[in-house]
Amino acid sequence: MKDSKSYSISSFNSTIPTGKKSIDKVITSENSSIFKQMEIAGNNVYSLSERDVFYLIRGRKQSNLKVCLVHGSFFETISKEKLISYSFLQVFEERMKEKGKVVNDDLKELIYEVFSEQNNFSKVRNVEKASVKLRFRIMTEVKTEGNLLNSKKYPEILDNTLNLLVPCHCETDEKLIKENFKSVFAKEERKEYKIFKIKHHLNGFFIVFQTSIKKFIN
Repeated sequence: MKDSKSYSISSFNSTIPTGKKSIDKVITSENSSIFKQMEIAGNNVYSLSERDVFYLIRGRKQSNLKVCLVHGSFFETISKEKLISYSFLQVFEERMKEKGKVVNDDLKELIYEVFSEQNNFSKVRNVEKASVKLRFRIMTEVKTEGNLLNSKKYPEILDNTLNLLVPCHCETDEKLIKENFKSVFAKEERKEYKIFKIKHHLNGFFIVFQTSIKKFIN
């Protein structure tokens, strides 16, 4: 959940938002709270090795509110590996430029391979004779193109609405998503939702199920 007192999305601390996650990276042990919660809910934890990831985004502006449950691919427009390695490459190229040197293709490839996995540099490093340990942590900030709360970029996401956003890249996707929607909600309930598609500025179309949030507020 990302909560904000404005129509910007709070930073993702120590993580990079993704559309899917391996269940092995989510469940650390069978004593973990997530494992127990899933079991209580009747979920066969290891029935799917890879799970879709959704983020609950809430933003406020004056007396207005927007709430979105959005698939992680809304933020993952390039792979996590590319995002990390290209960011490090930018740092390296900037420093080399300051020294009047050029980074050749072989060196670029090496940097890409070495700095493509977050776990490789997020570990605590113990340097000989140092009295402190060093660990690099990632903070991911959402650009304007990925801020679905931004009224100028995504005017379809209205004030005081609750929204579900799911990737919809073809007609088959759209048909399946709508069938699943019908299987969950009764006919009278479905009338309370607007269903439409929006185009992500970097990642194709998403189907949106939108309803007024006021009916959930006493």
